[in-house]
Amino acid sequence: MGKKEAMVLALQKELELRKESFAEETVQTIYFGGGTPSVLETEEINALIATVYAHYRVAANPEITLEANPDDLSKAKIEQLAATPINRLSIGIQSFFEDDLKLMNRAHNAEEAEACITMARTYFDNISIDLIYGVPGMTKERWISNIEKALAFQIPHISSYALTVEPKTALKKFIDKGLIAPVDDALAQEHHHILCERLQTAGFINYEFSNFGKPEFFSQNNTAYWLGKKYLGIGPSAHSYDGVQRGWNINNNPQYIKAINQGQLPMEIEELSKTDRYNEYIMTGLRTIWGVSLERIKEEFGAEFYDYLLQEADNKILKGLLFIEQGHLLVSKKGKFLSDGIAADLFRVN
Repeated sequence: MGKKEAMVLALQKELELRKESFAEETVQTIYFGGGTPSVLETEEINALIATVYAHYRVAANPEITLEANPDDLSKAKIEQLAATPINRLSIGIQSFFEDDLKLMNRAHNAEEAEACITMARTYFDNISIDLIYGVPGMTKERWISNIEKALAFQIPHISSYALTVEPKTALKKFIDKGLIAPVDDALAQEHHHILCERLQTAGFINYEFSNFGKPEFFSQNNTAYWLGKKYLGIGPSAHSYDGVQRGWNINNNPQYIKAINQGQLPMEIEELSKTDRYNEYIMTGLRTIWGVSLERIKEEFGAEFYDYLLQEADNKILKGLLFIEQGHLLVSKKGKFLSDGIAADLFRVN
């Protein structure tokens, strides 16, 4: 048995082993992400989806997404994916410019970035692409051009993130040697502001700090995460959350397969305290257009947490960074780029 076949069988087995933990839930979204899910063949994707249907209650029209990079999406591959129940593609474009892609050490080139979207649009209506801003040397004009290229393809969803420099990468070494300018937070903030303004004009809603969707095209997967809904993560390194506990699978493929074949779940579990859950809700809620429900704070966490939140938020409200509307605490336009820092200031430490 090959390594891929063994992994697919293990994924199916884990789905079966964990069905009781999700017995009261309805599966609204299935997401093939992390690693390289595009290496899966049609039969393997169909088998995994069939396993979900066999052991879980599934919504009538679930969102089924596959994550892929442009170099993985040949015409033949896109046609194969279109023959499966997958109805949404998330494509890691990052940039439509060769210099940016080389800087980020991406495997695809600018031509592949455009070609794969053109092909994907033939078979899929629901497509999301990733774009990276704050790239050293990326001018305001180039960033606008990136956005305009994305809009020209009539993509209904865009996820956009500031460039982060990971340790032990070529980019980190180039920056340390002074060959490339370091990441500039002011530049990233300017790029994000441009992105918000342009996509709003184009009819997108910035429903979460990094996510922009046309009406009816918000990512159900992303939305569930930001609204704190339960989710199951299947496979090596996958994370799960049930509202009270967070779990994560071992990140070693052979050990994962061995444990699953023995009927064991190779998962570490962390019990979240009330303070942990409050802090997480503040962090996720303030990144979204739905904000933090003050009623939920009072009902789920009690008067002490409710009073604490209002007290800590008061100064941010006076500064115009936060506001309260229809019982929800929200980040203002002025505070949007600072939302994570604002949330951290509202955390409880005990």
